[in-house]
Amino acid sequence: MDKQTEIELQAAAFRRLQQHLMEDRTDVQNIDMMNLAGFCRNCLSRWYQEAANEKGIEMGKDEARQIFYAMTMDEWKANYQTDASPEKQAAFKVAFEENVTNKG
Repeated sequence: MDKQTEIELQAAAFRRLQQHLMEDRTDVQNIDMMNLAGFCRNCLSRWYQEAANEKGIEMGKDEARQIFYAMTMDEWKANYQTDASPEKQAAFKVAFEENVTNKG
């Protein structure tokens, strides 16, 4: 497979993942994704931001999130985010430390 085709397929898979998380499964909470898989929608938006920055495109966290979510974080939280139990919050601290803080 040539490199351009590979890039196009990877981009298509990313777009489908984004659609799945943002349209098909808005019921799945970021905290549950992070606790189970070690990444969430915010991680995907951060990776998007990092890729842009590596290409010399200035993009901050809020801008990347708005691009990925197709809305502001406040809108997402108001429409889809539910309260997390203390147990989920404790597990999140561990998952964030293992998958985000120590990867940097």
